[in-house]
Amino acid sequence: MRVWQMTDINGPAVLTTGERPLPAKGQALVRVHACGLNFADILMAKGTYQVKPDLPFVPGMEIAGVVEALGPGTTGPAPGTRVACYLGYGGLAEWVSAQADQLLPIPESMPFSHAAAFPIAYGTSHLALTWKANLHPGETLFVSGAAGGVGLTAVEIGKRLGARVIAAARGADKLAIAQNAGADVLIDSDAPDLKDQLRAHGGVDVVYDTVGGAVFDAALRATRPDGRLLAIGFAGGDVPKPAANLLLVKNLTVIGFWWGAYRTLAPRRLADSLTTLLGWYAEGGLRPHVSNILPMEAFPGGLDLLRDRKATGKVVITLA
Repeated sequence: MRVWQMTDINGPAVLTTGERPLPAKGQALVRVHACGLNFADILMAKGTYQVKPDLPFVPGMEIAGVVEALGPGTTGPAPGTRVACYLGYGGLAEWVSAQADQLLPIPESMPFSHAAAFPIAYGTSHLALTWKANLHPGETLFVSGAAGGVGLTAVEIGKRLGARVIAAARGADKLAIAQNAGADVLIDSDAPDLKDQLRAHGGVDVVYDTVGGAVFDAALRATRPDGRLLAIGFAGGDVPKPAANLLLVKNLTVIGFWWGAYRTLAPRRLADSLTTLLGWYAEGGLRPHVSNILPMEAFPGGLDLLRDRKATGKVVITLA
């Protein structure tokens, strides 16, 4: 089978051939049809992500495909079932062996391109906003990087949860995409007065920040008393250092959130969240935005789209 490998930290990925895996007990063999790309793939390739696989490793964190076989004595989705799965890494191969109990059957109406773009982005926003930040109807949610893979789902889910959503993204085209996802207020992220603009719109109750740095600091200073700030990522490159005096005097809560950790820390909660989200999708309540669908050979170009911030929503690689 064809497979992409990282053989050196920060080196180029290599498209090579490998042996088709055999599923062990507890595993299922999945023919991969699509693999969703994430900014975390870039960090993992550089060796700066919190997960550091041994070299060589296969990139690709989330997949969609069809179950072809189950390992010995394994109970799981039957062969022929269409599934999605968060692997952590290993998805950019034509076949993978995945833990059968972590496969998520997907609706027949769901194309593989949507399924491969679904678990991380929607799962992150749903659990972060409902469980960690406890977003209430009528509250104001601010989302940075609101046209990106994760940020756009926060706009969509926040609106579904009854929040007033303020979205920040770069340029009119990206802001239009955030507006289409449900954003009530649009702010160009290149504007130098983000704090003042947020305050002019009444301040915010919950911050969903994917950018970090100065954006997080501006949002912190525009957050109302008892507000909650979700640190989701640092795509801008700078890790924020919240001023503890502001946290104290306004009774603010800063919440770090890494969705992937809950595969082991709270697998039932994660699975229930994804089941809820797939139900919303089946009802027509969620509309994944995939800006680029690329063939397997174009994987490096897909990473470039994310690195250069030329993509909106998700980038998906097709393998079948």
